[in-house]
Amino acid sequence: MNNFDFFNPVRIIFGKDTIAQLPELLPRDTKIMMTYGGGSIKKNGVYDQTIKALEGFDFIEFGGIEPNPHYETCMKAVEIIKRENTGFLLSVGGGSVLDGTKFIAAAAKWEKGDPWDIPAKKLPLKSAIPLGCIITLPATGSEMNCNSVVSRESTHEKFDFHDPAVYPKFSIIDPECTYSLPERQTINGIIDSFIHVVEQYMTYDVNTPIQDRFSESILRTLIEEGPKVLENPFDYESRANIFWSTSMALNGLISAGAVQDWCTHMIGHELTAAYGLDHARTLACVMPSVWRYKFEDKKQKLAQYARRVWGLNCDCDDFAAKQAIILTEEFFHAVKMPTKLAAFGIDAKEAAAEVMRRFEAQGRLFGEHQDIDAAAAFKIVENA
Repeated sequence: MNNFDFFNPVRIIFGKDTIAQLPELLPRDTKIMMTYGGGSIKKNGVYDQTIKALEGFDFIEFGGIEPNPHYETCMKAVEIIKRENTGFLLSVGGGSVLDGTKFIAAAAKWEKGDPWDIPAKKLPLKSAIPLGCIITLPATGSEMNCNSVVSRESTHEKFDFHDPAVYPKFSIIDPECTYSLPERQTINGIIDSFIHVVEQYMTYDVNTPIQDRFSESILRTLIEEGPKVLENPFDYESRANIFWSTSMALNGLISAGAVQDWCTHMIGHELTAAYGLDHARTLACVMPSVWRYKFEDKKQKLAQYARRVWGLNCDCDDFAAKQAIILTEEFFHAVKMPTKLAAFGIDAKEAAAEVMRRFEAQGRLFGEHQDIDAAAAFKIVENA
């Protein structure tokens, strides 16, 4: 096993009616900014529950954070924070709201020039405004990690950053808040979580059997619970299991000591930036193509996954690995997620050229072997 450092200070409050515990978690000696998105929390009752819990606190509101949060929107919040001398941020909504809030927390304390350099140049933070969240959408796992992804609308760029300074102080997770999610968002969350796991699992063996087994248990849970929640959106047990899977998928535990890939995400980010396609939809199209392109390198893990997750009884690694890809695509289709860009009206060859151009401009390499360059990205997207 590789050396690793695992640290996660987030306090998790999980279960029904947990928003009512908010007053016990917030500071009373500073002004709070409540951040949220396009208004869905006002339709599902989360907004009203939060406002009630905030009675007696000094707080202001900032709404309008987009899916794939925009740098431009976040910087408007930063201006208000500096003007109002705000000392704590409360994110209420899905992972995009929380990702945007993490960037706001970092940018409000940034003193080295353009805060866009934080994600674009991967610059470390000295400090950030403390934050907590009420998370309403199982997808990004942002409620239990220090990751964030931000888009810059003016340049059609999308970058991620990771820094311990933006770990949430607490995360409230009430699965009942997900009852009213549109089916599309529920599907996106299932796929996003699934692919978070395989980015940390589907590489090569480095003697991490506990992490492998944990990863496989999350994948099996998503495979079992995903169709159930689409059939019955008010199935609390399935909603809860999916939400917990999401949080466990990206909190650093299954990646501790393991080798990670993430080229599917890096390619997906460029497709979202270029075409505005939902993050999870880009991943569902790209990931099977990555597996086929890197088949020989990933064959051992693909075969292991076929046997342990899908129960395939086969001694031939080559056959098992190929079946693993097919079974995964069938699962995605079973939860109504296409796996080809053409299903979303995107020409794969045109998209491949655009992604290649963006990879060339960045000059970075991705994948567990750091061998996914612009030319490789072209071939992967061309076959997506």
